[in-house]
Amino acid sequence: MSASLPGSIELPASQYDLSTYWGRVRHSADLADPRTLFVSTSGLEHAKQLVTQYKQGTIRSMTPELWQAKKVIDSTLHPVFLPFRMSCFVLSNLVVTAGMLTPNLSTAGTLGWQITNQSLNVAINASNANKSTPLSTATMVKSYFLAVGASCGVALGLNAIVPRLKGVSPGTRVTLGRLVPFAAVASAGALNVFLMRGEEIRLGINVYPSESDEARQQREAAGKPLEPLGKSQKAATIAVGETAVSRVLNSSPIMVLPPLILVRLQNTAWLQQRPRMVLPINLGLIFATSVFALPLALAAFPQRQAVQARSLEKEFWDKGGEGGMVEFNRGI
Repeated sequence: MSASLPGSIELPASQYDLSTYWGRVRHSADLADPRTLFVSTSGLEHAKQLVTQYKQGTIRSMTPELWQAKKVIDSTLHPVFLPFRMSCFVLSNLVVTAGMLTPNLSTAGTLGWQITNQSLNVAINASNANKSTPLSTATMVKSYFLAVGASCGVALGLNAIVPRLKGVSPGTRVTLGRLVPFAAVASAGALNVFLMRGEEIRLGINVYPSESDEARQQREAAGKPLEPLGKSQKAATIAVGETAVSRVLNSSPIMVLPPLILVRLQNTAWLQQRPRMVLPINLGLIFATSVFALPLALAAFPQRQAVQARSLEKEFWDKGGEGGMVEFNRGI
């Protein structure tokens, strides 16, 4: 990321106003932009030169070209393995989601796709968590099996219940059956976040004093890093809870809209005459929904969260920065 390049001057967090929802949506769209995965080596080197010049004081103001360079670097010079980055989220989830939403899946198929999805969720949650509290391998393995058990249990249970429902029309029964993957993914997805990041809640995450622009500039001029005030369990609970909600918000349109639209399309004469088109249409619906849903879900809560110091543990009450506020990284 840009922080790994030489220079003591920090780049602004975003070119958009992160205190507003739509500002965070536009910022999240940059984070999740899959086009950054295809930047050439020469393009990356040029971006690194621009950002380094800014961090060393050679360039003194942010320009559209410099913002683009920051976007490229933050998505390319990344400590997270490529398939688990937010810029690859849509592509990584496309095949898995299409598999889970395949009509009339067998029991083996349901189990296989739910296990695959939870494996991907575990990798993404672990890769994009707040890194101030590392996750042990034992905790990760335990969380993985609990999340897999939850998703498979919900999916198989609902698949058994829906066909036996009385008093509903066949069409309604088909629609409810198509929504079973959503129920499994939403419940297990939220559980997965709490399980994978439970160590953060138990031990706390780093919190920092909020800085005014003037204070930040003075600290940077002195070459001093922003030091944490300590670890807060209450901040961790907020961070993990908000992340779990954003996961459900993200999965809702992706797991609900494509199957409902596909049910309608499969009743048309055109698609009934072209059954081979079901898979590409399903993939297209999932991809289009994912592209729009991910930034909207990621932006639900600020990644760099600011709260009143007095809302946390007593040890932080008198340590707030500007306006008595402290900040922490929520993770993604």
